[in-house]
Amino acid sequence: VQLQASGGGTAQPGGSLRLSCEAPGFTLDYYAMSWFRQAPGKEREGVSCISASDGSTYYADSVKGRFTISRDNAENTVYLQMNSLKPEDTAVYYCATDTLTNCRVGGSRFLPTRMEFWGKGTLVTVSS
Repeated sequence: VQLQASGGGTAQPGGSLRLSCEAPGFTLDYYAMSWFRQAPGKEREGVSCISASDGSTYYADSVKGRFTISRDNAENTVYLQMNSLKPEDTAVYYCATDTLTNCRVGGSRFLPTRMEFWGKGTLVTVSS
């Protein structure tokens, strides 16, 4: 399974970007999908997750109210709309899945070690 993240770039503080995650040859409909990010010198951290069964969404506190995860099953694509960007959002962003139907609960939800498949990251830089 190859996940492909795209849409990264440079934005000014307060700006917006939309990331996309596609998986040619792999149907994303059935699986919970997650976004992670890794800033220079920091550990990879979970950003958001969307379940497959009912579309429930979950966010890290650091992005809640600013980022929105969504999925378009017809397009076999998962999106991460990022608004009100801050310099601390600068990171390489990755999409991933653990091939479960729903996002995990509690502390395991955003554990990178739980993910089975990863895409190559896309760099987001927030700078004036």
